[in-house]
Amino acid sequence: MQHLIKLYARLKLRINVEKSAVAPVGTRQFLGYSFWYAKGGTVKRRVSPKALSKLKTRIREITSRNGGRSFARVVAELRGYLTGWKAYFRLADTPGIFAHVDQWLHRRLRLLIVKQCKRGTTLFRVLKRKGIPTRLAAAAAAHCRRWWAIAAHGALNTAFPRAYFLTRGVPLLGPS
Repeated sequence: MQHLIKLYARLKLRINVEKSAVAPVGTRQFLGYSFWYAKGGTVKRRVSPKALSKLKTRIREITSRNGGRSFARVVAELRGYLTGWKAYFRLADTPGIFAHVDQWLHRRLRLLIVKQCKRGTTLFRVLKRKGIPTRLAAAAAAHCRRWWAIAAHGALNTAFPRAYFLTRGVPLLGPS
């Protein structure tokens, strides 16, 4: 590092010592990417943990249960954010991470749907309208105040599958 500082000083350039370092590739982050060694010793790109954390924080803000916004408005805001995020990180070599974020996002959206139903009777009617058997709809509706837990219930996964969110305009981060 000292050698680089001297070299750039001759070119009348300064190095920000706080942000710069000479370190192995696997330990550093650069512009939201971090790097890892794949089989054969090749270096591949992935989204840094800090960038993934910021993505999830922003999605939590957009899909806040107390936003007082319609589902369509939430989807429109998500579409704008996720499209830009996906375009920026399109070079990452980890499609499994994107698929995991997609699953988490869809559960988050199901949570929002349940919250907007407000009561078990409303959720029961919505699920029945979607063709869910009475027994499953009643089981899901009985626990409608446990939003995060019920968002993973089989009845909600069947009523609001991945295709449902695609038709509403929610972009996929992972492979199609």
